[in-house]
Amino acid sequence: MVNDPISVPASVDSPGSAFSEKAIGLLFSLLREVVERHHPELVPVLSGASGTDLSPQMLGRAIQAQGILFQLLSIAEQNGAMRKRREVERLDGRECLPGTFANVLASARKAGLSAERVRDAFAGLKVRPVLTAHPTEAKRVTVLERHRRIYRLLIDLESPRWTPRERADMEGTLRNEIELLWLTGELRLEKPNVSQEIAWGLHFFNETLFEVAPEVLARADEAMLQHFGEQDLPGFLEFGSWIGGDRDGNPFVTNAITRGALVECRMASLRRHRASVLELVRGLSVTEASLTLSGDFRDALTLALEEDGDGSAIAARNPGEPFRQFLVCMLNKLDHAIACAQGEDAAACRRGYESADRLMADLRTLEVGLRDANLGLLADSEVVPVRRQVEVFRFSTVRLDVRENSTRVTQTLEALWRASRGEPDDVMPPEQTSDEWCAWLLAELAQPRSAQCDLGGLPAVAQETLGLFRLIAEMRPKVGREAFGSFILSMTRNVPDVLGVYLLAKEAGLYADPGGVERCSLPIMPLFETIEDLRRAPAIMRELLAMPLIKRSVRALGGVQEVMIGYSDSNKDGGFLSSNWELFKAQMKLSAVGVDAGVKIAFFHGRGGSVSRGGVPAGRAIAAQPAGSIQGLFRLTEQGEVISSKYANKGTAAFNLELLAASVFDHALRSGRADGLHSVPEFDDALEALSGAAHAAYVNLISHPGLVSYFQEASPLEEISLLNIGSRPARRFGAKSLSELRAIPWVFAWSQNRHIVTGWYGVGSSLANFIEVRGASGEALLARMFEESPPFRLIVDEVEKTLAVVDLDIAREYSQLVGDASVRDEVFGMIAREYETTRAQILRLSGTRVLAERFPEYREKLDHRLPVVNQVSRQQISLLSAFRNTEDAARKEEFRKALLLSINCVAAGFGATG
Repeated sequence: MVNDPISVPASVDSPGSAFSEKAIGLLFSLLREVVERHHPELVPVLSGASGTDLSPQMLGRAIQAQGILFQLLSIAEQNGAMRKRREVERLDGRECLPGTFANVLASARKAGLSAERVRDAFAGLKVRPVLTAHPTEAKRVTVLERHRRIYRLLIDLESPRWTPRERADMEGTLRNEIELLWLTGELRLEKPNVSQEIAWGLHFFNETLFEVAPEVLARADEAMLQHFGEQDLPGFLEFGSWIGGDRDGNPFVTNAITRGALVECRMASLRRHRASVLELVRGLSVTEASLTLSGDFRDALTLALEEDGDGSAIAARNPGEPFRQFLVCMLNKLDHAIACAQGEDAAACRRGYESADRLMADLRTLEVGLRDANLGLLADSEVVPVRRQVEVFRFSTVRLDVRENSTRVTQTLEALWRASRGEPDDVMPPEQTSDEWCAWLLAELAQPRSAQCDLGGLPAVAQETLGLFRLIAEMRPKVGREAFGSFILSMTRNVPDVLGVYLLAKEAGLYADPGGVERCSLPIMPLFETIEDLRRAPAIMRELLAMPLIKRSVRALGGVQEVMIGYSDSNKDGGFLSSNWELFKAQMKLSAVGVDAGVKIAFFHGRGGSVSRGGVPAGRAIAAQPAGSIQGLFRLTEQGEVISSKYANKGTAAFNLELLAASVFDHALRSGRADGLHSVPEFDDALEALSGAAHAAYVNLISHPGLVSYFQEASPLEEISLLNIGSRPARRFGAKSLSELRAIPWVFAWSQNRHIVTGWYGVGSSLANFIEVRGASGEALLARMFEESPPFRLIVDEVEKTLAVVDLDIAREYSQLVGDASVRDEVFGMIAREYETTRAQILRLSGTRVLAERFPEYREKLDHRLPVVNQVSRQQISLLSAFRNTEDAARKEEFRKALLLSINCVAAGFGATG
């Protein structure tokens, strides 16, 4: 899903065109020119020299130059990928371009599906990417903006129309942008606060997403018209966010911050809609004398002028221009809505648009009025994109999820239990999994509430948590229900965990009935993260969905119960193969639970940037989901560097959004078809056996008594926390055990030290064991699965590409940082042996001689990057040693800056952090 050497497939989204190579050469030569002008002594490092003779400060500058080279490579590769897609579309037609609606709907038509079947699929699904501020974005917004300008200049340079003088001027501008990039500090001097993260997230909406989302809807309509003769499909695209609502382990996300996030997101959409309507005012200067206006539109215009209060002045300023008059009335309503959102004028709330639905209704009125006046093409090109924009972003930009940890929720419930009995703080309530505790929760849920409880005597944690639910209850009438997504309970372990959230929602007045016993109006979503939690999930959901309160609540919310599944913690807990299989199994079983309960189970995929955290190519990842597992609402997280790699530029943003949505619909259309997706019991049994063996091998590694010390010493784990790349701490509760370490730094550090065990460890042992036990028949079965099983093939392909990035020689050099020789030799020995086993088994299965031989364009990408990454990795080893062993504070600070730049550089080379 991200453009990095660990996860990019060999596909049309790869570089390789002659222009791409020329662009890479041009960017490198301009970078070299900039570096040579400022620090000529650093040029040899760009040509492969080690830089060991440089001071820490100069070595840091050299590493920064290498990091900029990776950033420029990524920009050139994105540009090359766009050119290649355009070329395929130009020569073969858009339906030949995988990942497009044209391709999906052409296949559906060929398979004999009816227009009604396709339309029903669109009507029944929503696709919602959810932006998160996880601490994995190592690039500042200033750097991102400069990247976008460089990208635009490369596009301009594609044109053959320039004279030599004009081309030289453009290359000079490009050089200036690279020089400014060189002179811009990459490292944040301070950790960003949550308000800055909110602004960072909205940056992508303002720069690309507001514009490209309506284009994606238009592409679906165009494909539907081409292949089925119909258009005007139901809207299926929306956006979510956790930024400002995710308080799981982040003490800086307070209720005041969440309130501010809601207001900022609301203002962003309103301002965008106002700007779009203002453009229509300027553009639709159609005079009444040149057309025949329908009676319906005349009536709508008369009413709008009357309601405005300044109608006669509007008509006088725009005489004979009925559409412009109508639009000015709309503009005034948006101005009042903005004033209302800012809290400036209570009267404005009565005069402005109270909802996005009213604005969309006016846009449809305008659209129909134009069509009735024989101006349908103008309606399609000017008004429909604005209506689609409002349809996607409404008056909230995103649907803000709020997420909290089950530990904090339990602490709040315990405080309520004590308060209800008048018990002091030192009295322990019943065990959370006991019958007594569950009975108390059910009794409280069944008892009508006549008044809210007093927060005054509760501990601070309980006051803040209950305050969050009351904030939701307060804000929903003001900002609209669409401004909120769901309450997500991370680390859900059992039924009482979820019942407790229903009780807190009840205490805040978030039930549809005054007594708070009928149904909850807030969607509540459990998040299952570890291997054990995924295995328990079906039983937990079966019990919950049998409860009348929850059944009524789900039915009232559309009959869809969302469940979030975590890729990161399950990988950290069980290894790559086991994580993927347990996630697949959980979806199959949970879908069956939903069928039995008469509700749809919709999955929210908590994917990260790297392969180890679920960051595999979007189209293939969706295609590998179980048949029938995509129902109602498809959501996935877009985290950290993934957001900038996918949405920083309009072309890549439009492609990635279409790829995501088209892949979801393709899966929905294929599920259950004879030529589509179906389960093969023999393959499932084999994957169960493979998963068990892989899990055993992985657990054997992470349970080694010296693993934690090895990991801390042989990687920049602790030093990563010095990077100011996110407001959230690296550990949930400040502990330093492996269990409390977040999955992001776990993956980040293993990728920095080139072990990358999170993306392959245990797979080789499982394959070897399978063949040893089952012999020739087992090997033949694996060969069939390699060809016919999407989930198994995805695992094998991603493992192979990850192994191509592992470097045991460099990993061995990192291991020399470990002080205890016995720990070093044992742990590294386990990793080296498993690597060789996995490498041999993967090559045996794929029938190739060299890793990633099947992915020539991917190998080309590695050829551009790995020599420099290897060079910086070795520089990082020296810097780690020097930083850790230097006592002088000033000298230590010099090493620290260079070391952090090396971490940034390796992350840029791989295109992913955690």
